[in-house]
Amino acid sequence: MRSLIIALGATLALAGPALAYDGTKCKAPGNCWEPKPGFPEKIAGTKYDPKHDLKELNKQAESIKAMEERNRRRVENAKKTGKFEYDVAKIAN
Repeated sequence: MRSLIIALGATLALAGPALAYDGTKCKAPGNCWEPKPGFPEKIAGTKYDPKHDLKELNKQAESIKAMEERNRRRVENAKKTGKFEYDVAKIAN
């Protein structure tokens, strides 16, 4: 009986603090982000602002546009010929 009481006490001691406080101060349900101490509330204009180059940011958008164009040509060719050709260079304009 004594070992059961000790085990129950140890379980409550370990679980109690974890259930009581999770370390966040939520402004609203689901809005629990808070900056670490010394980290600014807003990043823009601070030393933490990454200042990305617009050309670098647009590379992915350009790549996606090119991919969609290739896929459009593949599908168009497959509808005409009934055969799917992966290599766009082999598709006649």
